[in-house]
Amino acid sequence: MHRTWKATVGLAAVAVVLVFALTGQAATAVAPVNTVPPAISGTPTVGQTLTASNGTWLNSPTSYAYQWLRCNGGGNSCVNVSNGTQQTYTLVGADAGHTMRVRVTATNADGSASAQSAQTAPVAAATSSAAPKNTSVPTISGTPKVGQTLSAAPGSWSGNPTSYAYQWQDCNVDAVVCTSISGATGQTYGVRLSDLGFRVRVVVTAKNAKGTGTAASAPTAVVTPTTNPQPNARPTLRILSVQFTGQTVYARFRICDDSFKNLAIRETDSRPGKASYTRRFATLAPPQPCGVYTRHWLPVARFRGPGRFTITLRATDKSGLTSLPARRTFNHG
Repeated sequence: MHRTWKATVGLAAVAVVLVFALTGQAATAVAPVNTVPPAISGTPTVGQTLTASNGTWLNSPTSYAYQWLRCNGGGNSCVNVSNGTQQTYTLVGADAGHTMRVRVTATNADGSASAQSAQTAPVAAATSSAAPKNTSVPTISGTPKVGQTLSAAPGSWSGNPTSYAYQWQDCNVDAVVCTSISGATGQTYGVRLSDLGFRVRVVVTAKNAKGTGTAASAPTAVVTPTTNPQPNARPTLRILSVQFTGQTVYARFRICDDSFKNLAIRETDSRPGKASYTRRFATLAPPQPCGVYTRHWLPVARFRGPGRFTITLRATDKSGLTSLPARRTFNHG
């Protein structure tokens, strides 16, 4: 009986040692191990979204982290993509022509391990199903001064335009009326004497296979001369154009003055055998030192209908000096 008890105790001790050994082996720290690499789904085209699958891992990962990679055509020389740390990634213009990979890092309580996907096909440029649409207006750089050169930037567009066309325009000082400048269709424009007193803007037309879109820049400051007017001299006024729309007269004219203040304008209609008629306007934006303005009016009844017609314009500055008269005579009707 005594020997049997000792034997039993000995066997129990051996069993405890074996259990401890087996338990210790099961508790050895083991980080995740990848058995099937991550994969990428989605169309490799700019504007499309790619999605990463985690792949297959041993040792029960509790979380996954992602880093998208931009690689060369062979899937090498990869660099991390900014903001590419989510399971999905939307391709941008910088990805065009590159291949993409994703690196997945699996983590559990015992550590982390990473695995990388195969590369995608080269990313294609975006395709558009709509005509271009402006998202940020064109801009102009340069000094609006006679003899200087202005440059246009096309602005930002949706629809991936394939080409841009440019049309420069002259606008009144108050930018109400803008007209295209003949032959001014390049991305740069040399400011001419004829632009003096105008503001200049550029109209950009963007084109893709689906159509076109158009957007205009903000007008520049008023175009200034190479030299300013003589101080304390009378204003100058020049008529640039006169036209009728129906019975209404539209006159465009340039005033230059050294005062940089608003001026009073007198307009006189005259016709042979008829008493003249004078009306008064004022500039709403002062010439700086020159400004181009458009005014329109409906002549009184005795000046309507066909016949010879003369308009005369004069400008008076704040010091009381008045320009020489500017006249335009034509047959109307």
